[in-house]
Amino acid sequence: MCGAMTWVSDFKLIGAIGEAGGFGFLAGGNAPVEFLEKEIIATREYTDKPFGVNLITIAPVYKEQLQLVCDLKFEIVMFAGSIPKEPEIKKVKDTGAKVICFAPTTPLALRLIKMGADALMLEGSEAGGHIGPVTLTVLLQQILFEVDSVPIFVAGGIATGRMMAHLLMMGAKGIQMGTRFVMAEECKAHSKFKAAFQKAKARDAIATPQFDSRLPVIPVRALKNESTFDFNKLQLELVKKLENKLIDQQNAQYEVENFWVGALRNAAVDGDVQRGSLMAGQSVGLVDEIKPIKEIIDEMVNDAEAELQRLNRKFNQS
Repeated sequence: MCGAMTWVSDFKLIGAIGEAGGFGFLAGGNAPVEFLEKEIIATREYTDKPFGVNLITIAPVYKEQLQLVCDLKFEIVMFAGSIPKEPEIKKVKDTGAKVICFAPTTPLALRLIKMGADALMLEGSEAGGHIGPVTLTVLLQQILFEVDSVPIFVAGGIATGRMMAHLLMMGAKGIQMGTRFVMAEECKAHSKFKAAFQKAKARDAIATPQFDSRLPVIPVRALKNESTFDFNKLQLELVKKLENKLIDQQNAQYEVENFWVGALRNAAVDGDVQRGSLMAGQSVGLVDEIKPIKEIIDEMVNDAEAELQRLNRKFNQS
C-alpha cells in the first residue's frame, strides 16, 4: 500500500501505483471537498484499478469529506487522526466499502473491531508525518501477535522487500509505505524535496516534542530544518495565548494543523526545503534512488520472494 500523503498523494501517483499492482490512498487531509472530489474523479479516469481514501477525523472538513466519500462509493476507506465514531464506520460500510482503522493499543484494536472495522493498520512511530507514540516492533507484539479476527496491515520504517517478507511471516496481511513512494518518478513532489530525502540519514528524521499538556499535539516526524524551530516557537506562542485566554484549545489545535499543512506544501510543492516541512519516516535512510513506481513494487516483491526462498532453504537444511 501507499500511505496517504497530503500534497503528495495525487491522482497520478495513486493511479500509477494501482497500475503497477499496489494499492494507494488519496489523502483527505484538510483538502476542500471540491478539490478532493476532483482528485477522486481524476484517479478513476486515470485507472480502473481500485484505490482508497484516507480521512482525518479531526480535520475541519471531515464530515463533508465523509459524506462525499459515501456518495462516490469506495472499495476501502481508512480513518486516521483519532477514533472514528461507530455511526461513521457504519455509514461507510453501508455503501459497500471496507473500513481500515489505525490501532495504537490492543484495547483500542478490539474496540474498533467491535465497532465494525474490517481491518487494522499498525503504524509505528518510525513513520513520517503525524505519528503515534509506539514503535512498530512493540505494536507487532502487542496487537499483531494477539489479534487474529481481522486482517492487520503494518507501516512505519519499511522500505525493503526483505523486511516485508518477515512481516508477512509474522502474520501481517500487507505493508504500507510512504517515504519510499516519495522517491517514485511519478510522485509530483518537488525535486528539492526528493533531493533532501536522498541526502538524509535515518537519524535526521526527528519527531516534534509537546511542550504543554494544555496543547495536546500529535507528534510529527520530519527532517530537521528551520520549520522544526518554527513549530516549537508556534507551540510556545499558543500556550501563552491559552494562558491569557486569547484562544481556546480547539482553535489552538487548528492552528497547529494549519501550520503543518502550509509548511508541507511549501516544501513538497514549492521546494522550500529550509522552512517547509520535510515529513519523512526513518526509512528515509534506506532510500537514495528515484525510480519508476513499477520498479519499486517489482523490487519489493522480488526481494521478498528471494528472502522467503532463502529462509525456506535454510529451514530445510536444519
